[in-house]
Amino acid sequence: MPLNHIRQERLAWLGWKDIAPMRELLASLPSPQNTTYSLNNTVQIDALQVSDSDKDTIRHCALTLRPWRKGPFELFGTFIDTEWQSFIKYNLLEPYFNLEGKVVGDIGCNNGYYLFRMLSQKPKKLVGFDPSALYKTQFDFINHFIKSDIVYEMLGVEHLPLYEHKFDTLFCLGVLYHRSDPIQTLKALYQGLNPEGELILDTFMIDGETPVALCPAKTYSKIPNVYFVPTIPALINWLERAKFRDIEVLEIKKTDANEQRKTEWIYGESLEQFLDPNNPELTIEGFPAPKRVYIKAKR
Repeated sequence: MPLNHIRQERLAWLGWKDIAPMRELLASLPSPQNTTYSLNNTVQIDALQVSDSDKDTIRHCALTLRPWRKGPFELFGTFIDTEWQSFIKYNLLEPYFNLEGKVVGDIGCNNGYYLFRMLSQKPKKLVGFDPSALYKTQFDFINHFIKSDIVYEMLGVEHLPLYEHKFDTLFCLGVLYHRSDPIQTLKALYQGLNPEGELILDTFMIDGETPVALCPAKTYSKIPNVYFVPTIPALINWLERAKFRDIEVLEIKKTDANEQRKTEWIYGESLEQFLDPNNPELTIEGFPAPKRVYIKAKR
């Protein structure tokens, strides 16, 4: 199917009955004069003069767009305390990449938090890929005030080989374990890169020296669509089968309740409820608790 046809189909999702009212709220957002923003741990947006009425409208819109997973953000005094303190991951990875003048893609970009943070490195172009109509709407809400040139595509990693151009750097953070064919996913990422392009990847892992993977039957940490949780040797084998080279393990980090936790800006449960209440080293299913490995690899 031609890529533009897929785009049009995906954009139609913004008209779904649960998303359409949110899109109507976006259309009524105020545009405060002399808006400024900062791209620190909290992506913060403010203006010298904003009426109380406008602040109320912005807060109402932000609350309507729940659940907020990645962030945090602060808009004109409304602090969006997202489930993930995403600056922990971004700050961990930032010493390992330089995006100045590069064409950069973020696969599974959610609401664009990482993309907004990347603006400070002055890339040539930023493109986010995520098929979620809610996350696209959250991105549009934030970008209404920042007015960046970030391109948000409601596409997935499988569309990279069809995309109009290749990328110098691709980020694929927290996506691979959701894919039923991880090697094919890595091949799509490889095809999306320019020669000498680099991939920044993070995924769940389990400890071990043998190249094997955990394959949960139903859920992992209460997440239903986790297919494979590899050891690092298995992950390196997958990357090599996809033709990546110069594979480097950057960091290994256990997920903790400081990084992921329940707040008023989400619905339902978070990490604390996903772990064995008697042994936080295990998930509720009895598997090793979530741990992530961060990888850099070259085409």
